[in-house]
Amino acid sequence: MPELIKELEYRAELGEVDEVGSGPFGQRVIANVTGGEVTGDRLKGTIVGAGADWLLIGPDGFGRLDVRVTVKTVDGAFIYVHLNGLLEMTAGVTAVIQGGDTPTNFGEQYFFTNPRMETGDERYSWVNQTMFIGEGRLVPGLAVEYRVYRIANS
Repeated sequence: MPELIKELEYRAELGEVDEVGSGPFGQRVIANVTGGEVTGDRLKGTIVGAGADWLLIGPDGFGRLDVRVTVKTVDGAFIYVHLNGLLEMTAGVTAVIQGGDTPTNFGEQYFFTNPRMETGDERYSWVNQTMFIGEGRLVPGLAVEYRVYRIANS
């Protein structure tokens, strides 16, 4: 059985949420990522440049995440992060998105992602050959926090 090893925590601050509306694939919502940070023993940095969360909410009550950001490490490397995921659109999740002041908790809703990272910097080349899984929650202000684990052989 594979082993999950905690690799880092990731916090993305979200700006204004644009409600594109219901289209042929569901309700599209776009949130620009305005900042954030990554903290872990092997990887620390801040979210820089352009980034967004393109959320597609289906009639089944789940949102399909498509998030893309760039992390600049504390020692100057750039790492592209692309994550897909599944978010159960519970009343608590919807309340935070609409400006509520009560955070959701990890495990309170089905909220998992599979971050993919890539870089050309040799110091972090290990991210190019590593599978990750993240568990998420929403916090007021509006931000998303993830606990990210790497998948390792047992």
